[in-house]
Amino acid sequence: MSGTPDFVAIEAMDAADVLRPMRDRFVLPEGLIYLDGNSLGVASPAAFNELAEAAKQEWGQDLIRSWNKAGWFDMPVELGDQIGCLVGAAPGQTVVSDTTSINIYKALHAAMGLRSERSVIVAEGGSFPTDLYMAEGVASTRAGAVLRLEGVDAPSIEELIDESVAVVLVNHVNYKSGELRDMAALTKRAHEAGALIVWDLCHTAGALPVDLDGSNADFAVGCTYKYLNGGPGAPAFIYVAKRHLAEARQPLSGWWGHARPFAFEQSYAADAGIRRFQCGTQPILSLRALKGALDIWNDVDMKALRAKSIALTDLFIQLVEAKCAGYGLELESPRDGTRRGSQVSFAHDNAYQIMQALIERGVIGDFRAPATLRFGFTPLYVGFKDVWQAVEVLEDILRTGAWKEARFAVKSAVT
Repeated sequence: MSGTPDFVAIEAMDAADVLRPMRDRFVLPEGLIYLDGNSLGVASPAAFNELAEAAKQEWGQDLIRSWNKAGWFDMPVELGDQIGCLVGAAPGQTVVSDTTSINIYKALHAAMGLRSERSVIVAEGGSFPTDLYMAEGVASTRAGAVLRLEGVDAPSIEELIDESVAVVLVNHVNYKSGELRDMAALTKRAHEAGALIVWDLCHTAGALPVDLDGSNADFAVGCTYKYLNGGPGAPAFIYVAKRHLAEARQPLSGWWGHARPFAFEQSYAADAGIRRFQCGTQPILSLRALKGALDIWNDVDMKALRAKSIALTDLFIQLVEAKCAGYGLELESPRDGTRRGSQVSFAHDNAYQIMQALIERGVIGDFRAPATLRFGFTPLYVGFKDVWQAVEVLEDILRTGAWKEARFAVKSAVT
């Protein structure tokens, strides 16, 4: 984009946006610019309708019959296949189940079991903390297991991968900076050393096209409450490549992963397919809300989504650097749009206070310690005018020093 666009140019960008009609399929509060879909996606009437039907009719009237009549039992696999379409996975390899943390635990254990002669787990030192916590937990259950961290034990994750590594756990998009990893290249590097790889797609699914099968990935996990808009605490998903399903074993051998769950056998026998990566009874109301959210994606062109994501984030960086120069902001995200997810982060010594001031003015982003202002751009409901207006508010807060007011003082580490 050459030259800083004016408001007329911004309006033209919105008018030409092929995804603009999707905005009407979400609930967006008046007077709010929501740039935090990478923490919690917004609601949709479709999700509300599914939730109401499940609660009022299926639970309220049909009761236990709904496990069969409404297809409750098969929903985790059916929704898994819907997500599979968005992350490049053929049917039968993805299931919606449990939480991201639990699924990381399952995937790491399964990978370690498939490489039982090896003892090393590799992860990013700058990973989202739950990934590291779960990796530590898995290592603690296996004698001699070692956790190596990028940025601690070596500058790059590639340098840490050798013939002693069983599994690499890596985020496709870094939660803080938004940096995007090359999935195919890093997967190939892991496989060349004989290691397996687990991809965390929490900041990827619904933000950009993914090709798990084409990249030859082994495992992947992700949440559904961010760009997929499944609702707070919505169930997560796990992907296991078909070639591993016959031998992969996860440690949480609950009855929903059993080959014959209603035979009520005393001993565990894992299902032959992806169902073996389930654990206990799944949260049906949450699953139904997620179903409504996922059905929207049947009408989304992922290439158009990615193009708009890059355009939105490019515009945000350009406007911030043009209008907010000299106020201490430093870009933390890759400048090249093809190397970042659908978010932009700026560092500032007073990031917490600035974000609180933005939120009070109706621009919702988030703060990440110690000094990051993070903004997520969900192409399905964020427009170019939103970007323009958000930067105008940010510039005003910085120019007037409004963030210095006492009510914005640091009180806690969260927003």
